Amino acid sequence: MLGGVEIPHDAHAVGHSDADVLLHAVTDAVLGAAGLGDIGQMFPDTDPANRGRDSAEMLTAAYARVGQAGWRLINLDCTVFAESPKLGPHRDAICRRIAGLLDTPPDRINLKAKTAEALGPIGQKEAIAAECIVLLENETN
Repeated sequence: MLGGVEIPHDAHAVGHSDADVLLHAVTDAVLGAAGLGDIGQMFPDTDPANRGRDSAEMLTAAYARVGQAGWRLINLDCTVFAESPKLGPHRDAICRRIAGLLDTPPDRINLKAKTAEALGPIGQKEAIAAECIVLLENETN
């Protein structure tokens, strides 16, 4: 799973929840931009209820909290660092899925994919990483 979309591949991420690295990064970005902590505070890995949890469910709950605090998404820019799988063929589906989870038009979501040119854990296909930058607007001001 990446960005809430099942991507065919011969390997899978390992994590406490479903290990969707992109949705975890989006969740951290929206919580952080609103000053509401991070995914580990909201969904601690010490809570058995979070074992195997759907990252889409976590993002939806986190974004609901962001909305309750008066914030709304303006745009989201994501970068996934992975040697494989190639994300180009899945880019639009991932953007649409994230847009749906954030109840925003897909054109407000951007996704870039970068490789590590065979260097380090990412380049050796031992790891995958994601970084996201989000712009929120406070509707209460």
